[in-house]
Amino acid sequence: MRERNALFASSMSLFMLGFMLNACSPDASPATDGGNNSASSGKKKITISVYYPTPDLVEKRALEDDKIRRFTEKYPDVEIVKSDWHYDPNQIGIKMGANEAPTLFNTYATEGKFLAEKGWAADLTGLFNAYEFKDQMNPILQQQFVIGGKIYGIAQQGYVTGTIVNKKMLEDKKIAVPPLDWTWDDMFNTAKAAADPAKGISGIAPMGKGNEAGWNWTNFLFEAGGDIQKVEGGKVTARFHSEAGVKALQFYRSLAWEAKAIPKDWALGWGDAVGAFAQSRTTMVIAGPDGPIDQALNQGGMKPADVLFYPMPAAAKGGKHTGVLGGDYLVINPKATQEEQEAAFRYATFDYFSDKGLASIEASIQQRKKDNKYFIPPVIEYFTSDSAYGKKVKAVYDKYDNVYQYSPDIMKYLDGKPEAQFNTQDYYATMTSVVQDIFSRKDADPKTVLDAAAKLIQEKYYNSIKVE
Repeated sequence: MRERNALFASSMSLFMLGFMLNACSPDASPATDGGNNSASSGKKKITISVYYPTPDLVEKRALEDDKIRRFTEKYPDVEIVKSDWHYDPNQIGIKMGANEAPTLFNTYATEGKFLAEKGWAADLTGLFNAYEFKDQMNPILQQQFVIGGKIYGIAQQGYVTGTIVNKKMLEDKKIAVPPLDWTWDDMFNTAKAAADPAKGISGIAPMGKGNEAGWNWTNFLFEAGGDIQKVEGGKVTARFHSEAGVKALQFYRSLAWEAKAIPKDWALGWGDAVGAFAQSRTTMVIAGPDGPIDQALNQGGMKPADVLFYPMPAAAKGGKHTGVLGGDYLVINPKATQEEQEAAFRYATFDYFSDKGLASIEASIQQRKKDNKYFIPPVIEYFTSDSAYGKKVKAVYDKYDNVYQYSPDIMKYLDGKPEAQFNTQDYYATMTSVVQDIFSRKDADPKTVLDAAAKLIQEKYYNSIKVE
């Protein structure tokens, strides 16, 4: 889900914000200086407007203010203007047409192709190729903004939706812990065995309220080989009611009515489901890992060994463990001058791969230890785990027993698929109603309810879209 609501605020660890905004190094310039350093030449003043957090995000604003201060100290000929506009797909065209879009603005994993085709994102290929750390950027994230062989955005942070498992609950009931390379059958059998309705314990708590219910189900649509929509010939067509969609909804029905593994009160939003997991009232929950693990360890009193992060299960043995890929990116306004674009690129990457970043991470970990709390890093960082910088970060993590460590094998199973480009939230809301129908009516037919949902989405939203 691309809107910055509570669901994804929890998925994105505060660590990444502090790391990327609070770290700096005098030796780590975002691009090589070989004749391309007009932003710091001192020949003329350059003004750029940049993404700035909303007023309610006090800590984030303080970190951004510190970054602006440090950047302008290093590049005194660059003036930074704080923009209060945050990316909205319904406003970007108006902003561009009126020349009101910031020089550097935020966007989401879904928007790369859209912005590139509209001419609303600058081609950063030259700047990126001159960037000394380009080979250490995480391709899982960065590739989402490579369109037609050109680069249109800078990755910040991301996640692939997976399943968080309470290992202790399984062991207490002498239930075998499934392998990382698991399947729908494994999830079904594990959830069924772990459920204890008489005690109010569910085997799994799929979200059943709010748009997150449609978001949770979409992972299974992707695992079955399905898509949300098809964009072709200037038109958008619903595809989620395909055979794959029916198969995914049948699996949901089986969890509810055959396994009897979902909560009796299944109308759970993100906070409800994650809270149930932290309180050991459900054995599994579907989400990005940061938020649920943080709550389980720091509020639920669990130990790191008791909480496992799994990829989404494959529909069948040998299949892909596909989960919804979410991420934050920065894009540069193509209407900016070359000098402004260079300055914006330097600002965007100013705190990346810095030595002081390591000190910032360590300080955060140490503070959490003083507070008797665990530190939960994001599962996907802007750098790769096997890069030189990634190894330095891992070395810091390994020094402390209050850092949660993901399985070293997890990345080889995570298969991220971006959300739909058009009307994602409308689709999620519609699918939430479908999920609720399946959970509340034993005789609900997956094919029938999916066809009705696709017809509604097509007529109400997709038919009015003209893709240029």
